[in-house]
Amino acid sequence: MSITLEEKQNVVIKFAGDSGDGMQLVGTQFTNNTASVGYDLGTFPDFPAEIRAPQGTIPGVSGFQIHFGSTEIYTPGDSCDVLVAMNAAALKSNLHHVNKGGILILNTAGFDLRNLKLSGYDINPLDDGHLTAYVVYKIDITKLTREALLDIEMGVKEKDRSKNMFVLGFIYWLYNRDPASTIQFIESKFKNKNDVREANIKALKAGFNYGDITEAFSSRFKVKPAKMVPGTYRSITGNPALALGLVAAAQKTGLQLFYGTYPITPASDVLHELAKFKNFGVKTFQAEDEIAAVCMAIGAAFGGNLGITGTSGPGLALKAEAIGLAVMLELPLVILNVQRAGPSTGLPTKTEQSDLLQAVYGRNGESPLPVIAASTPSSCFDVAFKAVKIAVEHMTPVLVLTDGYIANGAEPWKFPKSASLDDIDVNILKSKEGDEKFMPYLRDENQVRKWAAPGVKGLEHRIGGLEKEDITGNVSYDPENHQKMVKIREEKIDKIADFIPEQEIDSGKDSGKVLVLGWGSTYGSIKSAVIELINEGYEVSHAQVTYIKPFPKNLGPLMGRFDCILIPEINNGQLIKLIRDKYLIDAIGFHKIKGTPITKNELKDKILKVYPKA
Repeated sequence: MSITLEEKQNVVIKFAGDSGDGMQLVGTQFTNNTASVGYDLGTFPDFPAEIRAPQGTIPGVSGFQIHFGSTEIYTPGDSCDVLVAMNAAALKSNLHHVNKGGILILNTAGFDLRNLKLSGYDINPLDDGHLTAYVVYKIDITKLTREALLDIEMGVKEKDRSKNMFVLGFIYWLYNRDPASTIQFIESKFKNKNDVREANIKALKAGFNYGDITEAFSSRFKVKPAKMVPGTYRSITGNPALALGLVAAAQKTGLQLFYGTYPITPASDVLHELAKFKNFGVKTFQAEDEIAAVCMAIGAAFGGNLGITGTSGPGLALKAEAIGLAVMLELPLVILNVQRAGPSTGLPTKTEQSDLLQAVYGRNGESPLPVIAASTPSSCFDVAFKAVKIAVEHMTPVLVLTDGYIANGAEPWKFPKSASLDDIDVNILKSKEGDEKFMPYLRDENQVRKWAAPGVKGLEHRIGGLEKEDITGNVSYDPENHQKMVKIREEKIDKIADFIPEQEIDSGKDSGKVLVLGWGSTYGSIKSAVIELINEGYEVSHAQVTYIKPFPKNLGPLMGRFDCILIPEINNGQLIKLIRDKYLIDAIGFHKIKGTPITKNELKDKILKVYPKA
């Protein structure tokens, strides 16, 4: 039987199964292979909300979606062309996202009576005509994996752990890929575990060969590499990009990086990544709690180091008082907040943008600090680097916002060379200047004070959270001084607007009917929707705000050139409050609070609803 090779422009694949089925590993390996071939891509790992949900149940389904192609990719895709479902629950929870005529690759071993009951199916969907709208490949992946590993002395349970590699091998075959990169990964990861290494490689090859030896498949698919700007690329996810940006900034400043943190989903990987950079003088510390972590980072900053701390929303709440202390001390500190759905413990594995108002206002008293937001996984590098530059050059804590979608999503990244990165001016005093008494809160024209290294004769000064007298830093309870200091600290942050880029239009013209104003992880959905509408003849533009406190100086005039401002957010409306308050613009909000990103089609529908009638 001859097999035709069909060419596709782009494809969306969703791998889904129990949290123990290794779908995240399969997705990550397919992503790395995809990036190495030269495709553009976007991914969305979808973790179960429960740590140990019962196997076979819908709450226990773990998924990984990848969108790749020969065109520019901005999202992981609204719907799937291919769904790999390792059991009935994975099919039931994801079938509504599969395009009609799409491919279903189903592990028949996961559709026994037990799995059907756990997933809520009364009748087996493989037999009742439920799937006639799709191209269905029924494969007993569990049985075939066991048969491929007959000569390996392992228990059945251990062999079954390799069935994810069988799936990956088959998908490599279906999309005309070379599995060599995954074989290399397995050999490296399990170099000291011969039986595990051999089992995974055999299962991978068995899955790859299955397509050739089975007559059930009439087509394979090929996607041409994307036309991208020439350069060296790597696949990157948001949390590692944050870590690399911090390390690069530390090297530019010549300061030692100290990262004090407490583990919290989805921010923990920043710690794991930074711990790999001891050769760059990076020091990491896992504290006993969130408060200790931020206080250690403040202590590091006081000592003349690059103090960094990271967390998610609940941890940011615990750090609030100490961050206020850093504001009062006017020390450089970078706080990372990888947002998740709240309130309280909320939905730790689901994405949300609901900490923006907490970031801007969430401290007692008047505690202003800069807030900047990443919008894609690769932009996390730039935002982390810029945060350090602002913190050090303006002597202030800086809060960086990402979220679970950005943290775990992947894309190709054309990484910069060190020489192309901005210089960072470190103005730290290591000796006394002149004969006059040192005044720790004597300021320059931008209201920035000096950074005095402790332990240096002549640089002695008071430190603490009590209000300070202007210039001297002595404790002061004078009401006039307090008002003056509050105004000075706010003015210092406002002046940062003179040192950040002006707001640019990302897609479309600089005036028109509708401006879609986004921040954070809404970037890909907005860009995709706006580009499609522009191609359909609509006067729509897109701007993505990185600097939220302070806003770029030209943001107000820019918005004034559009008839309608639409602000999509994965929250109940937070940026829109800041925009309305500062610019008195009657912006329109579009809010999704389901723990999942806004899709391109959802946004297109909203834009068309608010589009001014002729």
